[in-house]
Amino acid sequence: MRSLLFYLLLVVGPLLGSFRDRPHQVVPASVPPPICVDSVHRAPFGPSNDLYCIELVPRPEVYQVKGSVELGRAASPFDVAVDIDGHQKYDLSVDIGGLPDPSTLGSFRVYVAWVTPPVLAPMVKLGVVGNGHTHLGPVAFDKFMVLITAESDSGVTERTGKLVLRGTSPSIRMQRHDMLLPYTAASTAMDSMHSGHHAGHGGEAAAVEWAAPPMRPGFLMPMLGMEGLVPPVAPWLPPTGSKVPLARPRELRRLKNGDVLALDAAPVRRVLRGNALTLYAFNGQYPGPLIQVDAGATITVNFTNHLDQPTSVHWHGIRLDNRYDGAVGVTQDAVPPGGRFQYRVHFPDAGIFWYHPHVREDIQQELGLYGNILVRSPKGMVPAAVNDEEVVTLDDLLLGEDGSLVPFGMDTPTHALMGRFGNLFLTNGEPVYSKTVARGAVVRYYFTNVSNTRTFNVSFTGGKMKLVGGDGGAFERGEWVESVPIAPAQRYIVDVAFSISGNSWLLNRVQSIDHILGNFISEVDTLGAVHVGASPAAPDHQSQFARLTGLAGNDLGRFRSDLDRPADRELLLTVRPKNIPYAVLRMLQMDLPYANPVEWSGTMPMMDWLITGPQAEWVLRDPATGKENMAIDWRFRVGDLVKIHLANDRGTLHPMQHPIHLHGQRFVVLSYNGVPNPNLVWKDVVLLPVGATADILVEVSNPGKWMIHCHVAEHLQSGMMTVFEVGPAP
Repeated sequence: MRSLLFYLLLVVGPLLGSFRDRPHQVVPASVPPPICVDSVHRAPFGPSNDLYCIELVPRPEVYQVKGSVELGRAASPFDVAVDIDGHQKYDLSVDIGGLPDPSTLGSFRVYVAWVTPPVLAPMVKLGVVGNGHTHLGPVAFDKFMVLITAESDSGVTERTGKLVLRGTSPSIRMQRHDMLLPYTAASTAMDSMHSGHHAGHGGEAAAVEWAAPPMRPGFLMPMLGMEGLVPPVAPWLPPTGSKVPLARPRELRRLKNGDVLALDAAPVRRVLRGNALTLYAFNGQYPGPLIQVDAGATITVNFTNHLDQPTSVHWHGIRLDNRYDGAVGVTQDAVPPGGRFQYRVHFPDAGIFWYHPHVREDIQQELGLYGNILVRSPKGMVPAAVNDEEVVTLDDLLLGEDGSLVPFGMDTPTHALMGRFGNLFLTNGEPVYSKTVARGAVVRYYFTNVSNTRTFNVSFTGGKMKLVGGDGGAFERGEWVESVPIAPAQRYIVDVAFSISGNSWLLNRVQSIDHILGNFISEVDTLGAVHVGASPAAPDHQSQFARLTGLAGNDLGRFRSDLDRPADRELLLTVRPKNIPYAVLRMLQMDLPYANPVEWSGTMPMMDWLITGPQAEWVLRDPATGKENMAIDWRFRVGDLVKIHLANDRGTLHPMQHPIHLHGQRFVVLSYNGVPNPNLVWKDVVLLPVGATADILVEVSNPGKWMIHCHVAEHLQSGMMTVFEVGPAP
């Protein structure tokens, strides 16, 4: 640790020294002010300059120069722009005023912008700059510095000239001066915590006891003041019993118009990491049955609840009759243990959808109550032919040190701040996904993220990917992508060509944060493998796969005319923490200088675990009225096109990304952080990174009362939801 600090001081110190003791001077009025001013509280409904801008600092002899770098949205068809390894991508632009002629500083002719990590290598040239606005291009460093130098020639490839301006990325702020404060050892604190517990229900013999989630290997965790703490709620686990049947693999159910499906929710047993666990399943299958129907069909689902708690079934993304939406307290009462409910589900749209409970999702969905619905169109949702198709669920499950389930909060969720990150990845319900294909095969993957809180960034080694569809159908055009960042409840459709024999690994690659050392840590998790054989695939679809053609039939471009009109409604996403234990509060305050746009991994499991729903009230706020959550009273009519501006509040004690879901309707994302979206797709979930904004255009087509909520299960259960009402067309 000390050697790291010494190295940084040795390398970066001389560079920063030239900027110390800058004379206090009045800047001439003709110099434009920097655009990067901290607007966390001044303008909470726009992108946070605190996270998406850099103020450039001049040398003392050019004190009159003012400049700032905008960390704009990089080109991406996804809600968040990252590279294959999970590094955040930005599109940089610089605004400068007051630069003198470079020759006044020496034998220089131009100014050049560079970007580099804090260790000053590599040093990447961005281009020539001057007074005014200059677009610099994409950057994918986690921590970086922007340097403006005077150089002898525009063709220079190495920085040799005089440093004029410099600025540091917001992410550098998480390297705190007090990071070396002494903390008690994590192992000692964990031993102490196991001595405290609450008695709870569940289990045939012994009462459930709290057991803290395991620490992450390789991460430091400050424990001072947390020893012995447990969540202020009784622990709960599903009852076990010798008669609980073993779970079966998922089965395909092809249904046609008028068919009836019996769907049961019940406990099942699974053996994971050598431990027998009691989980939940639909029809004894993990995941639940894969339902395949044609667009326009209507089926009847006779649902029976064999759980020991009330539940329901929500048909996620389906624009069905409101009374069958499964939203408890809005469209139906909860189905009690032993109770039944009949759903009539109409499928107006082709796409990949899913079903899950809408009661205590933090428990029931986590334990396995989820399944997919593939709705096909007679014309083909995506016109390109493929050799095979795979419907894949992405999930994680939180297990303790002994391989058992970490208990849930009985009356309210734990993990209410960050959400319940798991430590066992499940792909189609299995720890290791496996598939065999022929060489050159093109496989269409329908991905669904069914996890409570984790945003994945999935990719294939040796497999080229083309993005073709999203939540509710096809994109305007196909796009080559190197990975798929997918938030909870989202779906993406990608065609993958496997042209090289051998194993193609399905990976989740992200950059997590060590909050104590203030560093980004690369995480690579293997979700499964595609075994590519030596024999060629037949028929050969590679030539068609190689073409990026428009995906006919979605005609979404007509909505771009709404891009510049004012929003009809606004929602601010924020949190109201209450009665947070002091030790946890201290840790949250340490994180205030910087917030990662997306928390990709649960690197502070104990702090996350301790906070319950009443202590973290997650809020949707209508700034026009000040009303929050269920008090918001929005009313629309069928046929309306409603533009909603969403803003994720940076200025809170613990900002977090939010996947926002609209029931019963569909929408397109017109812009992210004010940048127009060039490739539209029907969606029902949009991910809002911290401090970010999005403008969505909702096609109001379905009468009734419908929910808007965050799809982080613990945020939903902690209040982050509201209802809007749709009346008939005028």
